[in-house]
Amino acid sequence: MRRSAEEIAAVRRAKARLDRLSFYDAPVRVGRVRLLSVPWAFRLPWFRRFHGYTLWPALILLKKPLREVSDDLIVHELCHVWQLQHHPIAMPLSYLWRGYRNNPNEIEARRAAAETR
Repeated sequence: MRRSAEEIAAVRRAKARLDRLSFYDAPVRVGRVRLLSVPWAFRLPWFRRFHGYTLWPALILLKKPLREVSDDLIVHELCHVWQLQHHPIAMPLSYLWRGYRNNPNEIEARRAAAETR
């Protein structure tokens, strides 16, 4: 499945924003990042509370069609890709012992969107 021009542009905009931050030694790699709108997945109990969800290695699931998604959400989710690139085991496991709301990865992703807005 090929990436649309809209998808490529959204990822590039988000990467440009993250490139302004120094959270990690290397910038986020976006060559394999995919943005997929899968509203049916967000009807499942686990996903209901989310607007986007990042799966390893670089798959970002979106609740709405891409044209309706904010750049802030793409930055937030792409920050999770970046985190996974640097901490592929610790990052997902952190949700088991730290939970969601106060998880350092969530705080960092929220900060990434806010500081680059």
